[in-house]
Amino acid sequence: MPTLNKLGAVKDDSPRTASLTRLRIALTIFFALDGFIFAGWVVRIPAVKEQTGASASTLGLALLGVSAGAVITMMLTGRLCRRFGSHPVTVVSAVLLALSVALPPLTHSALALGLVLLAFGAAYGGINVAMNSAAVDLVAALHRPVMPSFHAAFSLGGMLGAGLGGLVAGHASPTRHLLALTVIGLLVTAAVGPTLLRHDAPTAPDDSSRIRSEPASASERPAGRVRGLGRLVFVFGLIALCTAYGEGALADWGALHLEEDLHAHPGVAAAGYSCFALAMTIGRISGTTLLEHLGRTRTLVFGGATGAAGMLLGSLAPTVWLALLGFAVTGLGLANIFPVAVERAGALAGPTGVAAASTLGYGGMLLGPPMIGFMADWFSLPAALTSVAVLAGVAALIGFATRRAAVS
Repeated sequence: MPTLNKLGAVKDDSPRTASLTRLRIALTIFFALDGFIFAGWVVRIPAVKEQTGASASTLGLALLGVSAGAVITMMLTGRLCRRFGSHPVTVVSAVLLALSVALPPLTHSALALGLVLLAFGAAYGGINVAMNSAAVDLVAALHRPVMPSFHAAFSLGGMLGAGLGGLVAGHASPTRHLLALTVIGLLVTAAVGPTLLRHDAPTAPDDSSRIRSEPASASERPAGRVRGLGRLVFVFGLIALCTAYGEGALADWGALHLEEDLHAHPGVAAAGYSCFALAMTIGRISGTTLLEHLGRTRTLVFGGATGAAGMLLGSLAPTVWLALLGFAVTGLGLANIFPVAVERAGALAGPTGVAAASTLGYGGMLLGPPMIGFMADWFSLPAALTSVAVLAGVAALIGFATRRAAVS
């Protein structure tokens, strides 16, 4: 009888395991697609800037459209996911992202560019919140710390998108290039989307036992503990913001810095973000091993310090190749800080903590580029990019200061 029960359990669990595997593959592809499309846009920013005749500050204002659209959508996406499910919202957002990326090269003024980037930002913010919500559910169901693998897929997609952009920068117009991204995005969504639509968000097998042993809601916890957890979640969200700021800055301004300040060829300039994304991908693929050997605090501190040193080199180097090396070191340093910060927030406050930290983090990624634009006009673009190093250092200090924070 025990043997039969054991065999039955394995048999019953096999369809669930296969379903979770399919969901993981589908979500990984959507993370990669998101990075691919976003990188394809950012490497063509210099060409779109020239087309619109925008100055650094007006371009920064136009890029604020991405930030505004994303922030507005992030506030709404949580409700949409609760009502319709994170899987359908992910698929719809992917379609909108693919369609909107083709719009920027059709504009001829900074105002028009800002308006279309509002739509692009809305789609970008929506898919990121929906994908991360779906990934949180899947990680809980798998009982494995696979979150860094999804962010590695995003970085890999960014590297491929930037690499493709570098190859076609001197041959294809931004209009043709970004329209091709639209076609690719729609085809991938059509191929992979049905997997998400056929499956509801998974639940962990032991959810019921966890609910019995823990307060079901914040209202059942002591008020002081709730406020303390809220402050810690905000702190980890701030760490995510500091490091995501650097990712957004390099995405939108890295190629422009190499091309205008160091006089790099457009193809080489586009490779700057590719170097950053490749290094970040390598760092995130090895993130689980790194965490096992160093722990969360050392990963945060060493990562922030490495990112700060790399960005100082990348922004102030006198040659293109030293700047590319700095971008790569920055990618290695910042690779795992965002996933660790989100994971710690989730350990403290569950999915609500993950959502809060992710929103702050992506807010930093999207609000950083406009800030760089203003500082570039006030000082210079290299000086503005050193702010990435400053915030990476701040993230390291916060990580060290919160080393004793309880995670329960």
